[in-house]
Amino acid sequence: MAIALSPSTFIHKPIKFGTDGWRGMMAADFTFERVQQVAQVAAHVLKQCYGEQTGSNTVIVGHDRRFLSPEFARTAAEAIAAQGFDVMLSEDFAPTPAFSWAAKDQGALGAVVITASHNPAAYNGFKIKSAFGGSVPLEVTQKVEAQLDQTFTPAAQPGKLTRFDPWASYCQELQSKVDLAAIQAAITNGQLTVFADVMHGSAATGLARLLGQPVQELNTDADPLFEGGAPEPLPKYLQRMLKKIAAYQPEVAGGLVAGLVFDGDSDRIAAVDGRGQFLSSQILIPILIDHLTQVHGYSGEVIKTISGSNLIPQVAALHNLPLHETAVGYKYIADRMLESQALIGGEESGGVGYGHHIPERDALLSALYVLEAVVKSGMDLSDRYRQLQEKTGYFSDYDRIDLPLPNMTIRDQLLQELQTNCPQTVAGKAVTHCLSIDGYKLTLADGSWLLIRFSGTEPVLRLYSEASTLEEVHKHLNWAKDWATAIG
Repeated sequence: MAIALSPSTFIHKPIKFGTDGWRGMMAADFTFERVQQVAQVAAHVLKQCYGEQTGSNTVIVGHDRRFLSPEFARTAAEAIAAQGFDVMLSEDFAPTPAFSWAAKDQGALGAVVITASHNPAAYNGFKIKSAFGGSVPLEVTQKVEAQLDQTFTPAAQPGKLTRFDPWASYCQELQSKVDLAAIQAAITNGQLTVFADVMHGSAATGLARLLGQPVQELNTDADPLFEGGAPEPLPKYLQRMLKKIAAYQPEVAGGLVAGLVFDGDSDRIAAVDGRGQFLSSQILIPILIDHLTQVHGYSGEVIKTISGSNLIPQVAALHNLPLHETAVGYKYIADRMLESQALIGGEESGGVGYGHHIPERDALLSALYVLEAVVKSGMDLSDRYRQLQEKTGYFSDYDRIDLPLPNMTIRDQLLQELQTNCPQTVAGKAVTHCLSIDGYKLTLADGSWLLIRFSGTEPVLRLYSEASTLEEVHKHLNWAKDWATAIG
């Protein structure tokens, strides 16, 4: 029996770039034809934006480990070369920040990376990186979107397409930033055992390459289905890792255990302490600030998104560091890093970058700093975090939930309610301040906060809260769910 399909079945969603790239479902929206189209436009826009300052005609092309990513990358590379650009195409998968680094290291116009980062298996994506080694700003992706309808004829002389190893220079750069010998010695003598959950993604083999030491790597194979989940560093996807570390007994008395978790393209990080407890970047960023200032003597501005923990400004103040707060999305952090003398920029979803590197979140560099912090302090990560809480006198818990909404109409109704009738109390606590640079962040009388944000592309309400106890956090989140349900 024939299946009748309506014409709308074949209508693609518009190509729109979000906070870090264009993503779509493979075969539905993300197709070889569209990748070819976007790639050639992206190359011309990179030339328009960075050609004069770089004097380059080269574009880096890389990819992650997703199904068909190498083939999509090859399609993009050939489309760019056909426009007369020289292309350096990666020989293999690598972390997205490795390609960002390659763009800067090679003096290229920029890079395009085929990756859907932490999204589920059905998706793939297209990221554009700038000549300076970070995500391109909004005006660049707007130029790409505006030129997608143009027809480009092949250049009279195609560019040269060569293959390159993205790992060598990237690893050398990262190794130069830490006391590698101290970490290696701790592993060799049994004082440190390192676990890494690469979530079937692009961080696979990364720590072993960097450390030259054995690492207990989990989910190292390329699984196109990501075990039915998503390569996102969240506890629900990490039960094997958490249980393995909780049950592990170091061979050396007093030996430390550290677990690192990487998302699909290795630009987001989380960790696991020696007791098998999950540690988000809300915990890691304060540790990293303290470590970089105390051990490396770095200074500079601390940049956080509005969803970041209030311990971050407390630790910044401890070291007399300026603080800047941005909307959620690493591109806003990267923009600020280009304007200021930054020490670190971090977001609660796991993206952390450094002013002395490139304005790009880099999970493997963060992993090296986390391991160095453990070795130099001789402390478990959670103990190190508690030490910072005691120093600052600030103790808190944090959680977030994503609440699916029935449709975009409900989303718009909730947004209208916030704009015209912002809550004055939350779970019986008075709202003392409202920050609306990205969603609505409500600071409460006891110093706790609730952030209500909306996805820009789907009917999802994102709720975040930090308070003195996890019980209070959940009171705030449940209040927000009830508030949304009552209005919708």
